[in-house]
Amino acid sequence: MTVGCSSSSSGSGTDSGSTPKDTGNEPAPSKDNGDKGTTETAKKTITITYRDDGTGEKVPLYKWIKDVASQYPNKDVEIKPTPIQASEGDYFAKIALALKSKDTAPDIVTEDTFMLNSDASAGFLEPLDERLKGWGDWTNGSFIEAMKKGVTASDGKVYGVPYNTDSRGLWYNKDIFKKVGLPEDWQPKSWDEVLAAARTIKEKAGKDVVPIWMNLGKATGEATSMQTYEMLLYGTGERLYDDASGKWITKSQGINDALTFIETIAKEKLGPPLSKVLNGQAGNTATREYLPKGKLAISLDGSWIQGNYLDNGTAPWPEYKDVLGFAPMPTSKGQAPGSITLAGGWALSIPANAQHKDEAWDFIQFALNKENTEKLVIASGNITVRADVAKDPEYTKMPFNEISTEYLKNAEFRPAQDKYPEVSTQIQTMVESVASGTSAADAAKKYAQDVTRIVGQDKTLEK
Repeated sequence: MTVGCSSSSSGSGTDSGSTPKDTGNEPAPSKDNGDKGTTETAKKTITITYRDDGTGEKVPLYKWIKDVASQYPNKDVEIKPTPIQASEGDYFAKIALALKSKDTAPDIVTEDTFMLNSDASAGFLEPLDERLKGWGDWTNGSFIEAMKKGVTASDGKVYGVPYNTDSRGLWYNKDIFKKVGLPEDWQPKSWDEVLAAARTIKEKAGKDVVPIWMNLGKATGEATSMQTYEMLLYGTGERLYDDASGKWITKSQGINDALTFIETIAKEKLGPPLSKVLNGQAGNTATREYLPKGKLAISLDGSWIQGNYLDNGTAPWPEYKDVLGFAPMPTSKGQAPGSITLAGGWALSIPANAQHKDEAWDFIQFALNKENTEKLVIASGNITVRADVAKDPEYTKMPFNEISTEYLKNAEFRPAQDKYPEVSTQIQTMVESVASGTSAADAAKKYAQDVTRIVGQDKTLEK
């Protein structure tokens, strides 16, 4: 979603060299007409900054902001979408720069929850605890309690209101599976079974069909770290960070196994051409082009991608609910718990340097009420963070929502550590190097050196 698509933390975006289409980081100050004898004042402009993945007004978040703004009862406030057009990784960098100054900070910013702790620790975000105490939706159980952890930083304070979460698995094309003799109700029990299916597809489906697609480049940023590497690593039973010792794991069999899986796909040419997978548009290409056109058999991706295929989505595909299956990602050898997913999500936060914090908070409460949250998660294909929305028939009738939510029972989360974003960058470099021909062993060795440099020798652990 991600955003995630993931939309989430969907890993789609524009080329990494893209520049802001509309930085939106200069909120218009409120104006006073200077006449104290009248009640008329100019509207205050509340800016909301989010990532535009290159589709502009087709971005579900843009449509949602415009819709919610049109219904917002406070007519003294103008709500202005201020997108940053960028790849996922570039978005985080541009946001960090914008949040540093009162001159460039928006009034509301969409935060991927994995960045929230880092941005809060840097002093970029406003704690919301006192405001939340007075909001019934937050205190009366409307929000799923576990989802609140994702917006709570290491200091114990809350720095955002979540609006979606997600799960990840293996999307697959049933028509292609049927054509090559694979089961239409595919439920792989191990990585070997995933690779076996990809090999069968390569052999029998023809050269125009990509057997399996995973995010493998630096340009797709966190999608490469979370949707590919961490889905594999956590599927071995290993983790990035050892909570007991407070150390980052820099050497383990799990690391080797995860990289070997990627290395196998690269060596056997089971994935897409590097020119397609190593650029910022890779996620969009897989989701919006290859899957709907029957050119991709298996895609390791997030639950949100179905949002693209709705009538008002970026790539309408009415048949998707019949053509696609969504299988759980198995653990490496089928060991307990049998499958794995990484869960993330996005939140609305108020920058510490925002000019209109009270007005921003009032709008967040309205924008993320039950009705408006439901509109957003349905339009974007994400999973809701609200318990009341989860029970609503309009939400539950979405084809893959029930199974996507089911996968959360085995969900794991990224480390809530300040250094995670920097470690994640090294993961992306490591994965891309393996996809490009570096051996798994050499890439793992370089990763260990880079992480040690970032966190310090005393904060690393070898297994």
